Amino acid sequence: MIRIASYIGLLVGLLVLSWLIVWQGIDEIFELLSHSGFSLLLLPIVWFPSLIAAVISWHYLFPIKRIPVFKQLFLSLWMGRAINTLLPVASIGGEIAKARLLILWGHPGIDASASVLVDKTVQALALVPWAIIGTSLLVYLAIDNELAKLIMLGTFLLGLGIVGFVLVQRAGMFGFIARIIGKFNTSDGWGKITHNAHDVDALVKELYGDKKRFLISIFWRTLGLILQTSEVWLACYLLGHPIGIVEALMLKSLTSIITDIAFMIPNGYGIQEGGYVMLGALIGLSPEFSLAISLATRIRELIVDLPGLLYWQHVEAKYLLKKPD
Repeated sequence: MIRIASYIGLLVGLLVLSWLIVWQGIDEIFELLSHSGFSLLLLPIVWFPSLIAAVISWHYLFPIKRIPVFKQLFLSLWMGRAINTLLPVASIGGEIAKARLLILWGHPGIDASASVLVDKTVQALALVPWAIIGTSLLVYLAIDNELAKLIMLGTFLLGLGIVGFVLVQRAGMFGFIARIIGKFNTSDGWGKITHNAHDVDALVKELYGDKKRFLISIFWRTLGLILQTSEVWLACYLLGHPIGIVEALMLKSLTSIITDIAFMIPNGYGIQEGGYVMLGALIGLSPEFSLAISLATRIRELIVDLPGLLYWQHVEAKYLLKKPD
């Protein structure tokens, strides 16, 4: 069902994106982009520090004595992010790939599974301060207080959902699922799977129990989101309509929140663009310019994410060739 919903979301998103571009004028939008030329290739470079911050954040979500080396964390997170960005996997497939890659590189499956699960929670928790920052700036700029109230309400509901998700994890989510399936699965190997599920649950509780490292992880994830503001600020500058860092921070924050809420639409196609058009209008940006900003930031998908997806295929193919029949 998730896969079907993702494919439907992809189709809807691409249709919305196409409609927005046609509506605002293909020629005007691409004239803005072509005017900046190769300078737009600087955008992935200024975005790159946010990826490093995400790797550092994940680093804190392993048992201290069993932390993978930085290179493995970086490569698995890079490839997992590429999968979530370019494939219709509802932002889940990339997390599974991250755990699998660590296992292929010799790390315990329990460590990989627990850390990826907690990392996904950290990603969600980081959205709360990120949304508060963007909403606060919306109020500070005295642009649209009603919109700010709606976003804060959505952030509050998001926070409640995350708290519920954490409580379910701490209650032993993996073990519960394994027991339910075990009632319908009488195979000899299921007992081992159930035992491993309990071990994952135990490690998840241990990771949450180390509050200092958990909070540091959230800090680095949030910092990574903030660092992405440079991409929007530079895009506006290169496209010929410079904006202040406060406006760029508000624009990036709230557009990201809108896109993340619509996680069933792969890569936020259409949703991101609509967010830029709506929020850009609040700070005086024309619809075609806002669309050009969104499309310019998507250059990263070709420069960073596409190679990550191809490298993931290379790693998987290499493993399959070595795997005995």
